[in-house]
This record gives sequence, C-alpha cells and structure tokens, in this order.
Amino acid sequence: MLAPRPTSVWTPGPILGIETSCDETAASVLAADGSVLSNVITSQHEVHRRFGGVVPELASRAHIESIEQISAEAMQQAHLAWTDLSGIAVTQGPGLAGALLVGVNYAKALAYALSIPMIGVSHLEGHIASAWLQNPAFPLPCVILVVSGGHTHLYLKDPLGYCRLLGATRDDAAGEAFDKGAQMLGLEYPGGPAIDLLARQGNPAAIAFPRSHLKKGSLDFSFSGLKTSLLYTLQAMDKQSAKVKIADIAASYQEAIVAILVEKAFAAVETSGAQALAVVGGVSANSRLRTLLQQRAAAEGLQLSLPPLAYCTDNAAMIAAAGRQALRAGAQASLNLDAQAAMASPFAPVL
Repeated sequence: MLAPRPTSVWTPGPILGIETSCDETAASVLAADGSVLSNVITSQHEVHRRFGGVVPELASRAHIESIEQISAEAMQQAHLAWTDLSGIAVTQGPGLAGALLVGVNYAKALAYALSIPMIGVSHLEGHIASAWLQNPAFPLPCVILVVSGGHTHLYLKDPLGYCRLLGATRDDAAGEAFDKGAQMLGLEYPGGPAIDLLARQGNPAAIAFPRSHLKKGSLDFSFSGLKTSLLYTLQAMDKQSAKVKIADIAASYQEAIVAILVEKAFAAVETSGAQALAVVGGVSANSRLRTLLQQRAAAEGLQLSLPPLAYCTDNAAMIAAAGRQALRAGAQASLNLDAQAAMASPFAPVL
C-alpha cells in the first residue's frame, strides 16, 4: 500500500472531478474560479437495458474500460495538460462498491503521479453543490431537495453553508419509485425518463393514486404504498379488461410522485423561513416536476435553482465543485482513501 502523502496547503487552480458511483463514467474539469471547463459523461444504459436495471459487476467492468478515455477527453476539452491540475476530487460513496473502487483508485494513481492533493466527496454533497454550478450567486439560507434513484432528502442550508436534514424518505426514493413503476408498466430501462416521455401523452388526473403525507407537519416521504397501488391498478385492469390508456396510468403515477415532492419542498420553505429553493438530483430532470416547481415558485415569488439537465443526473462537475469547496476549507485525503458503498449522509438531522 502506498504511504499517505503529507498534506500541504492547496494552491487554487484547475480541478479534475471523477464520478463512478453507479452506471455513468464521468470526468469534469473546473477552472480556478469554479467555472466548468468540461463535463464528459458516458452512459451504460445499453449494457444494462436487457437486465432491467444496473448489474454491479458489469458496471465496474465498463468503468474500467472507459475511465482513462473519459478523463483524457475532459482534459482535452478543457485545453489543459495534466500538469496544469491543482487537485482531484472523486466520489467516495455512497454507491456500488466495485464501481466506486474504479474511480477512487484511478484518482489516487493520478494524485500520486502528479503530486497534487486529492479529496473524496460524498455523492450527496456533489448533488447539493450542483445547485450553484451555473448560479454561484444563489442565496443562503435555502431549502434543498435532493431527489434521485437512491435519495429523497430535504435539507436546510444556512448562511455558513452547513446543512441540516429536515426530512427524508421512510422507504423508497422517488427515483426508485419511478424505476419500479416503469418495470410494472413494461417500459424500458431507465424507467424515470421512460415514464416522463410516455406521461406527456396522458392525463395526469385519470387515476387518483394516493399521496402519502404521513403525520401532520412531517417533511418525510413514503412511496412504497404508491407502488403497491400501481400494482393493484394494473392487476384490476387485467381482470376487468378495462380500456385505460397506458399513457394515462403513467401520467397519473408520475403526478402522484412529483406533486408530493413539490408540496413537501414548499412546506419546508415555509416552516424554515428560507426565501430560496434548490432541487437537485436525477429526478430533478423530470419535465413535469420542473414545470410544477417553476409555476409554484413564480406564484410565490420564490427564488428557484434547477440545474441544467447535464448537471441533474450523475456527473463529475458536481463532484469537482464539492471537492473544490473541501480543498478551499483545508481538507485533503491520504492515498489510503477507500470507497464507502454505504457512506452515511454527512449532514445531521434537525434535533
């Protein structure tokens, strides 16, 4: 094992971000001022589509095959040489263990070869940092909704940049509800975009799927009951040969997910007293969710940050942005850094 490199004061400059937590291999370079110089992503959708979901071993192999090329392309698009880098940020967790190991070990090798600092980043911190990638003046305090395949969390970020957990899912993440719903509807992987596309042809009020509010005032989420309701609805259709358009089912199911996300997010804004809301993560790319958020924010005069679609799904620009913040604060990782598949949230709940 390589010995830990002695830490040194980080000199601000271009940073390379690396993301391999699931089924996207991504690399991005940020300039010294935090602006994005490149953001390269390669998807493994074709690898996993026939299995209806991500196969961890196949994901790891695909990362190994592409990470050098993707990183080199990010450097080329940024018009920089490797020796121009001042630091490296890599997703440490949470995610698939084998996939994370590919990125972490590649980052360690680069840091050692280039003699530059490295930092491991929580995937959650990366998504949160994406809210400021193209809107660096977005104000604090603000409420942040992180909504993806593995996370549905509400945070309050204070003026000093600290996050407190306000609410989270009790069972499934919203993105998982989309993916499992798509499987029941017979749609192709990835399920979220497939439902989004089909739902544009349907009536969101066709079926009254349940919205789980939990106890009064709770900012937590629950989507397992909704999935069960979809299953029963489809079973009843088979028995009764009901002529309900599949697009109407998809639109109604999607509406039940996004409506509760919007309701809870704005409830968090009201209870916290914040004047701004950021929504990040893969599900923030959903067209219906973006529409409802923009309409509600405009009606209430609230500042809203919705990252461009390229920064919604897993990407390395957000990892580089979070890593840059950590390096500026004096944090660095040794070459003994290890992947943490079940990495805990770095933020504490509200007491």
